[in-house]
Amino acid sequence: MSTDNQGRPTMAGERFTGHGPEWKPANLTPQQAQIATAWVEQRIDKRSMATNKDRVEDVRDVMWQLEKDGQIKVHRITEAHRPIEVKTLYGWTKRIPTNQLWHHKSCGQCGNIPGYPVSLLWLQNKLGIDYLDETDQTSCTAWNYHGSGIGNIESLAAVFLRNFHQAYVSARAQGLPDGHFYPLVHCGTSFGNYKEVRGFLMHSAKLRESVTKILGKLGRLVDGKLLIPEEVVHYSEWLHVMRHKIKEHQVVDATNVRATIHPACHVYKMVPEDAIYDDTVLEGNRVAVSTGIMQALGTDVIDYKTWYDCCGFGFRHIISEREFSRSFSMDRKIRVAVEEANSDVMIGHDTGCITTLDKNQWIGRAAGKAFELPVMADCQFAALVCGADPYKIVQTHWHASPIERLLEKLGIDWRARKAEFEAYLEKIKTSAADQLYDPRLRITGGPGFKPMKREVVPPPPPSLEQGAKTGIEAT
Repeated sequence: MSTDNQGRPTMAGERFTGHGPEWKPANLTPQQAQIATAWVEQRIDKRSMATNKDRVEDVRDVMWQLEKDGQIKVHRITEAHRPIEVKTLYGWTKRIPTNQLWHHKSCGQCGNIPGYPVSLLWLQNKLGIDYLDETDQTSCTAWNYHGSGIGNIESLAAVFLRNFHQAYVSARAQGLPDGHFYPLVHCGTSFGNYKEVRGFLMHSAKLRESVTKILGKLGRLVDGKLLIPEEVVHYSEWLHVMRHKIKEHQVVDATNVRATIHPACHVYKMVPEDAIYDDTVLEGNRVAVSTGIMQALGTDVIDYKTWYDCCGFGFRHIISEREFSRSFSMDRKIRVAVEEANSDVMIGHDTGCITTLDKNQWIGRAAGKAFELPVMADCQFAALVCGADPYKIVQTHWHASPIERLLEKLGIDWRARKAEFEAYLEKIKTSAADQLYDPRLRITGGPGFKPMKREVVPPPPPSLEQGAKTGIEAT
């Protein structure tokens, strides 16, 4: 007899959704179901967006006016951040800071794909980028909002501005001025969520009032005002504008690699007018991030018919209709990339997408859909071909897809590198592990910060230790 996730027996033919009894089947007709899920195939490109569309507002115009009116303060990108200008969907200019960066980490990357953020930091070390990998930050909470629906806009906005305020004041701990570091968002979901929330804040005085009260209690206002970032910047945008600099450090030839790109919905479908489009990448018609760096590194980027499709994750889907997510990722993305594009690797730029496309391939095998394709983030691939260790830095052993095949095509002896990594693991059992960067780059400061007292606890005296072993109290 089968059981549900709480050990209760299920009836024959009963469908397990992952939700409680209050969730009922929608009983949609095929046509209604197609309409409800059409977003997964939504086309966001210059051709589709530039025709028959009403004028789209640039929320930054509202932002600058609110600052002029004395209602908010804007965290500006300065020349010290070495910004590089790019063009977005409608030809607007966006400035991408490339130096003095505050890394806004991803809960899913750190927990499931640790080689993702490590590869990015390794690349920035390689390029001599000044950054802070601070511990005083929280998850964006977008997962809670989109996945469960129990969050609210006030909590999303408060967490967004609390994190970005911490980025603004973080340099105080080093005796540097406010605004020295600028936030660089790792997760595509955080990126999309923060941009949407910024729009809500700019258009709702009531929301600004509510969030001002919350952040005031936390000491997270600047001169009594909300701090709003000039730009919300994703790491893939940094990778894109730095792609030619990264190319200078490439040591592994990638010209025989056929790559397919999975563009993340939360990066270019949420607030699409903010996504980067580059005339040198796919004729400027599709979002440029990931494709740009892969082309710069010499790979052959192959188009495929489901390029625009969602990975299948969809937040609510992965919770309530997990088999939809699994089948969609296999049938609509992985299978097509393997059979149609003959791809060697699928590259992405978002936590949920990489997890879904990588971790679900074992399900495909169980269902008789044995389509295997290495899946990794753009920064992981870039680090790999710039000489990063495939296990210590890129951490390919955390991936469920067959990365070894890709390593062989790149001419990397993965067996030898794995043996070296295993020897390293044995070594650090009795000695200190290597540091990716100066541990002081994790320094934490700002309102509410309480330094941790770090001390070595001495072992108990021999008499106490012996007493504990014999059960006799020491005198």
